[in-house]
Order: sequence, then C-alpha cells, then structure tokens
Amino acid sequence: MKAPAVAQPDLSKLRIDRGEKVAPLPRAARRRRGLWVALLALAAAAGGIAYSRMQAVQDIEVATVTTAYPSQAIAVLNATGYVVPQRKASVGSKATGRLEWLGVQEGSKVKEGEVIARLENRDVSALLNQARANVEVARANLQQGQAELRNAELELKRARELVEQRFLSRSAYDQALARYDRAKAAIAGLRAAIGVAEASRRNAQVAVEQTVIRAPFDGVVLTKNANVGDVITTFSAAVDTKGAVVTMADMSTLEVEADVSESNLQKATVGQPVEIQLDALPDQRFRGEVSRIVPTVDRAKATVLVKVKFLERDERVLPDMSAKVTFLERNLSEHERQARTAVPPSAIVTRDGETAVFALEGDHVRRTQVETGATLGEVVEVKSGVKPGDKIVLKPADNLLDRAKVKAVTK
Repeated sequence: MKAPAVAQPDLSKLRIDRGEKVAPLPRAARRRRGLWVALLALAAAAGGIAYSRMQAVQDIEVATVTTAYPSQAIAVLNATGYVVPQRKASVGSKATGRLEWLGVQEGSKVKEGEVIARLENRDVSALLNQARANVEVARANLQQGQAELRNAELELKRARELVEQRFLSRSAYDQALARYDRAKAAIAGLRAAIGVAEASRRNAQVAVEQTVIRAPFDGVVLTKNANVGDVITTFSAAVDTKGAVVTMADMSTLEVEADVSESNLQKATVGQPVEIQLDALPDQRFRGEVSRIVPTVDRAKATVLVKVKFLERDERVLPDMSAKVTFLERNLSEHERQARTAVPPSAIVTRDGETAVFALEGDHVRRTQVETGATLGEVVEVKSGVKPGDKIVLKPADNLLDRAKVKAVTK
C-alpha cells in the first residue's frame, strides 16, 4: 500500500520586490544622528587620551609631609651647637695606689660625698693606727704629769707650813718649790705633745681619706676611666697609670653651647627666649633662654659662643647631643608650641575649585583635598587631608591626573 503524497509548498509567492525603495530620513534627523556620532567619537577620544595619560608613566619629584612649629614664623636667628653640662668633673685621687674597689659604672646616679671607689690603703691605715696610738700615749703622759703636779703641789703646801713653824729648813722648802715648778712646766709640754700627736693622727687620717674617692656633687657617671687593679696617680702620664677613675656631670646644669656668627650677634641678647631642638628627639621642642654670651670671638670661625639654658628638664637629654637653637622675637603661648602638619607650598594645587595635593600610593597618585592654614616659614600648614610621613608630589604638572601612574625621580 502506497504512502499518501505530501503537498509541496508554493514557492512562487516568495519573491523580493526590488522595485520598492526605503524612504530617506528627514534632514533634521540626519543632523541629530551625526551630532550624536560626533559626540560619541569625541568622548571616546577623550577617554582614550585620559586612559593613555593614566597608563603612561610620568616622572615626579616626591616630598614628605612633615611637622612644623609656629615658632618658625617669629624666628630671628638659627644656630647649631651641642648640649654640655655646666658642672662636670674628672674624679680621681690625690693619693697614688692600686684601685681596690669601684662601686659605680656608666650611668650610675651618685650623691655628693658618696664613696664611689677606693684605693689599697693598708700602708696608710697602719700609719693612722700608729698615730692614734701616739695620741693615746701622749694623753697617758699628760695624766701622769698631772698626777705628778698634784703631788708636787701637796708637798709644796706641807713644806710651806713646816717652814713657817720652823720645822723644815729653807733649802728643803726650795726643793719642794722647784719640784712643783718642774711638774707645772711638764704639763705644758705634755699638752703640746698631745697636740703634735693629734696633728700626726689627722695627717694620717687625711692620707687614708685620700684613698677613698667620693662624688664631689650630685650627678651621673658619664665615663669609667679605670678598672679594679689599675694604678691611680695624679701624674697620669706615667706608664700604665690612670689619672681619673670616672668622669661625672651634674645633669641639672645641662645647657646648649651654640656658635653664633659675629655678624648676627646683635640678634641675640641675654634673657631672650629660644626654642631648642635636639637631633636625638626631633619630634619635641624645648623652651630655653639665653643665659650668657661669652665675650670672646673665635677668629678661626668668626663666631661667638652663646650659652642657652633649658627651662624644662627631660631625662632623655644627654651631654654632647647635637642641638639646633631658634632665637625668637617673643615667648610662645602653649598653643603655639604644638606641632602642625605642613607641606611645601609647591605641592599644593587648585583643581576643579578645590585645594588639593597629589598623594603617592605605590606607583600611582591620588588627588587629595586639603585644608590649608598659616604659612610657617618655608612651609604651609595643612589642617586635614594628609598626615606626617605621607609622600606627596612636589610641583605636580598641569596634566597630572588622579590615579595616574608615576615614577619618582631625584633632582
């Protein structure tokens, strides 16, 4: 049995009428479409240029956000110098001997009169004991002489009574009187002998005391110049000997010695307020005052030595620290002594109506809005936006964009 036939579609009706034409767009529509195409092209070009600028590596000069102080605006003179103690001593002994004991080390705090070292003193101690014994002998002789004097006085009294009663001859009385006079004179000699013995004892005591080395004032030991076993002598040039055992200073007398050019000497006066900055403590400023000006000019450096005292103490301040001294027009208020965040003026730009800097983030920059304050010397205060230690672009170019890729260079 045959399958039924499938009807074939009539393809003759499917044809393209090439005679019909599409109506053209109106002229206004064509203009609008061209305008949009042009705007899109310009936007694409601008975006491409901006993208290429951001991807292109630009060379920049980098600066660091620092801290500044208002005192920079009223400074009349800057000088450098070193911290020195006004009261300092190399402590040794007038005696010569071997160092037997040393009770301090570098940094030890000592009080005036405190024993810090001792020399061997067995020989002078023996002399002291002998001198003390001689004093006791002299005192015993005085007691014996006083007893002899009392006995002679009694004998003289009895002899006088017997002579008056004619029971004793005149010659016997004269002998009793002579004995009394001798005993009386002996007392004066014995008292003088005690004085000599006491003087010898004091001399021996001084010799022993000179072997004991004491702190001459309250202070701190700076250096230890000798060790136990070293020979200490006042003649330190002798072979294998030491002159001073330790060097110490009174830390309450620390001051700064600053060299001021003689051409600027008129800007420094006694009592003038100053601000002291130490290289070891860069984040802190100390109040100071000019205490005296040494009336001598260093001809080699053409400078005058100006001594500045600290008005506030800090245990971190040590002798021989490098110091910078800023001489001020007036005293600073407590508010003016506070540190301010500051940047170089050339790092600040005005973009799109806002004040900003370009902060460095890795190999890119970020435009950061900042609020500026007063000018502090050669820098400008920044109240917000950046913090000390941040890296920023110095003298940013006009074509530097936010998020642009950069490379730091050294100029």
